[in-house]
Amino acid sequence: MYDIVIVGAGPAGLTASIYARRSNKKVLVLEANTYGGQIVNTLDIENYPVESHISGFDFATKLYNQAKDLGSEIKFERVTEIKNLKDYKEVITNKNTFKCKSIILATGSENRLLGIEREKELTGKGVSYCATCDGAFYKNKDVAVVGGGNVAVEDALYLSNIVNKVYIILRNETFKADDASVIDLKKKENVEIIYNSNVTKMVGENRLESIIIKDKNGTDKELNISGLFIAIGRIPENENFKNLINLDDYGYIIAGEDCHTNVDGIFVAGDNRTKELRQLVTATSDGAIAASEATKYVNKL
Repeated sequence: MYDIVIVGAGPAGLTASIYARRSNKKVLVLEANTYGGQIVNTLDIENYPVESHISGFDFATKLYNQAKDLGSEIKFERVTEIKNLKDYKEVITNKNTFKCKSIILATGSENRLLGIEREKELTGKGVSYCATCDGAFYKNKDVAVVGGGNVAVEDALYLSNIVNKVYIILRNETFKADDASVIDLKKKENVEIIYNSNVTKMVGENRLESIIIKDKNGTDKELNISGLFIAIGRIPENENFKNLINLDDYGYIIAGEDCHTNVDGIFVAGDNRTKELRQLVTATSDGAIAASEATKYVNKL
């Protein structure tokens, strides 16, 4: 019987495990893929306190090792269901069933798709969701980035140092990204911003060759590009918990700053909960808060 089972080994989940272990709780962290979450795809983290420049991979590895050194047990298994039973809770994976007193859901989110024809077919063949992972393949070529948030602007800035030209395509007239980043982007001579447009078609047999975009007036335009980087947000990975945990209309777990869900003893931390700001620092903050609240809950049992 574990005191706390944490679902997800991203920054929120690993931070939660550190705080829970420091409270001398028996902790199990379950992760479907690899530790670190989406932050491992970030080339350079500049806005985290103390560490002014660190790669996402290095940050995640340091966090993982810290959790392990404190005695967190980490297993790479996919959670498929959780049950709230009378005297305990169950976390069911693709391999095992674990009993515990409390749960912290820190599952993060996954890429949001454009949802147009041939998108999945061309993924890895010119279509990508990670500029820092795949940008080097497009050296001296023309590419496009879809999106107007921080990730899209960061992707465009990163790619501008590698490729020949970057088109960044926004569906409206304004960016959602930080002003400082947008200012930096507009200084780039090889970046062209296309406002009020949507990607409607991907062209290419075995690889992406071009895209068709449609502006607000309904006019089509073809862009000949070798790579399309999609950065239009993410989808919270809460589908397996929807029958037990309250979600909002977008699939995020409904919770305030105390990280409590609608079920006693089940908490949430990170990008999969309702919140205004989803950043690395808020994910780790959630992890600390959720672990503190879970510890209080376990201590009262």
